[in-house]
Amino acid sequence: MQNNSDEVLLRVEHLCQYFKIGPNAVTKAVDDVSFDIKRGEVFGLVGESGCGKTTTGRSIIKLYNITSGSVYFKGIRIAAGVKSYKDAISKARADLKAGTIDSAECSRIIAENKAAIKAANNDQKNCDREYSRKCVESVKAEYAPKLASAAGEELSKLKKEYSNELRKARNTRLVTQIQMIFQDPIASLDPRMTVREIIAEGLVIQGERDKKVIDEKVYEMLELVGLVREHASRYPHEFSGGQRQRIGVARSIIMNPELIIADEPVSALDVSVQAQVINLLNELRDRFGLTLLFIAHDLSVVKYFSDRIGVMYYGKMVELADSDELFLNPLHPYTKSLLSAIPLPDPNYEKARRRITYNPLAAHDYSVNGPSFREIKPGHFVMCNDAEFEQYKKELK
Repeated sequence: MQNNSDEVLLRVEHLCQYFKIGPNAVTKAVDDVSFDIKRGEVFGLVGESGCGKTTTGRSIIKLYNITSGSVYFKGIRIAAGVKSYKDAISKARADLKAGTIDSAECSRIIAENKAAIKAANNDQKNCDREYSRKCVESVKAEYAPKLASAAGEELSKLKKEYSNELRKARNTRLVTQIQMIFQDPIASLDPRMTVREIIAEGLVIQGERDKKVIDEKVYEMLELVGLVREHASRYPHEFSGGQRQRIGVARSIIMNPELIIADEPVSALDVSVQAQVINLLNELRDRFGLTLLFIAHDLSVVKYFSDRIGVMYYGKMVELADSDELFLNPLHPYTKSLLSAIPLPDPNYEKARRRITYNPLAAHDYSVNGPSFREIKPGHFVMCNDAEFEQYKKELK
């Protein structure tokens, strides 16, 4: 299903996620990655193991405190890294010491970046409150004309409905609007909890205390994902891999999210079960209008399921385009290498198929002119320098 909305639901700007691996060393798991996801679409994120796909997803959902950059959800900054601001302060002090800037300029840079750090910390701290405020304003705007024109019994009924909606809006939390399906269907489920407890955990955390409401919601989710009510009292070890992943899907959709981050949800499953889970996600997407960030390394699955695809290599986004465009006109050498590895059930094709090996040192010369993420044609972005930019434009003609 192709997305027709232009509304950006999630925007990632210059995301960096670094991890310390020693006293003076860091590994750049994600390095300056930017993209956006429109409401209702499936955005595929692909690349080889260790390229930073999962780290990107975990950083978006705030399982990690990001090093630098910003993540915006529904226009509200939910994650902000401050390393770039701290680096700018350190550089200004070093420049002052070296004599390349005067004290006034140094003070201005330091003040600006300290203000940016404070704003970033405040945005993260108050994101739920800001979202709740927007929800309340939306409810008020929706009911104001209805209340003005209603009278008698209809007005009384409308006021009660309005009061309930306001209460829900005030209790709404932004963090519940993003959920995650984890890669390992065994490790991601607590073996000491029943399926009912696992699926209902989010509701309980958000304050739901009515056992009957919880049970009915859990039963509804189980039936949605192809399981039955009787499974609610069982434990994870009693299920197959595909059934466990369905439990993970049920747990993610019970909070009625707008965005689901699916981290290689089928990679640990048999091929026949993979198809069942992908079809289930497709059905839920259509039913609930979900937006998905679909992380995978199986390009055949990603092409079938995604509207747009981003390709990552060693922590960087190297190419981003519509699904059909990426497979029709791959430009970056690494993307071409990935696509050449896709097997097809055709013996004649397989006999002639040649794998393309990607060697970054041989493929690029960045000694004089470094690369940046550029738009080669509308909607098609590639990491390249000036010479490669002109070369890729010629390839598309």
